[in-house]
Amino acid sequence: MASHRRPKQPGRARVTVLTATAAAAVALSAHSASAAPGQPGKDEVKAKVDALYEEAEHATEKANQAKERQEKLEKEIGLLQDQVARGQEELNQLRSTLGSMASAQYRTGGMDQSVALFLSGDPETYLDKASTLQQLTGRQVEAVQKIQAKQRSLAQQRQEAAGKLADLDATRKELGEKKKASQGKLAEAQSLLNTLTAQERQQLKDEDSRASRSEAARADLGSVKASGRAGAALEAAKTKLGYAYVSGATGPSAYDCSGLTQWAYKQAGVSISRTTYTQVNDGTRIGRSQLQPGDLVFFYSDLHHVGLYAGNGTVLHASNPRGGVKYESINNMPFQFGVRV
Repeated sequence: MASHRRPKQPGRARVTVLTATAAAAVALSAHSASAAPGQPGKDEVKAKVDALYEEAEHATEKANQAKERQEKLEKEIGLLQDQVARGQEELNQLRSTLGSMASAQYRTGGMDQSVALFLSGDPETYLDKASTLQQLTGRQVEAVQKIQAKQRSLAQQRQEAAGKLADLDATRKELGEKKKASQGKLAEAQSLLNTLTAQERQQLKDEDSRASRSEAARADLGSVKASGRAGAALEAAKTKLGYAYVSGATGPSAYDCSGLTQWAYKQAGVSISRTTYTQVNDGTRIGRSQLQPGDLVFFYSDLHHVGLYAGNGTVLHASNPRGGVKYESINNMPFQFGVRV
């Protein structure tokens, strides 16, 4: 007959040992699942990725600067080329006028040899001789001088255009290099993130979201409310909370740091420049104690990052590809100064 006696329960000390052993086994199992031997852990990966994002953003702002210069040069070259084309047309008309004078002179008694030589030879060399001009009539002298001035003007414009074309070529090369550098850093960061498990990547995302919500609540507790055009810019930026960070993007569905600030101020009816390096000059520089909501805030010694001050020690900015547009403590980055637009 089977015994129904209950098995003896383990003592309290034995339960404690077993519980500790099980917990250690779970922790070891979790660690083994999240980080293979030799692989960096979540926090180390995050630190390395953030450093790479910062390097990528530095290259992005340099690329933005090169792109802005490229667009400016293209406009200037286009204007110069138009001026050269119009100048050549005017020069052809002046030569035609002088030719008509010569034809009329020929019909009335023979063409002046000075005019004939001018029309058939090298006018630049010929006109430098004062004796030549003395042999021409008053109207002919005036026409020849106009041609000479126009030729010199055209030569200068062509030389200027050639210099800008060479500058444009160098700028395009620089733009390509900076884009490549930025993309390389972003690819390296993504490769590091891919070493984490899906669960760890989600944990990083959740941590960012919680931190952003916490900073948003903190900003709302600020005693100074946004007003004027700075306030309007901040309110516009708030509508993009959670949007993606993309290098070189200016909206409406993705932004980089200076792209967001430029877009936000545009919604407030204010035009500011494209890059962090030029936005620093789009207003009056102020210290941290003077900051008001909507002011531009710049970070890092080389000024490669910008955001909008949200109040109470909080910044709203396009952070990086992982965090996107979010709130963040002003203390998380090396603050340099603010700019009131």
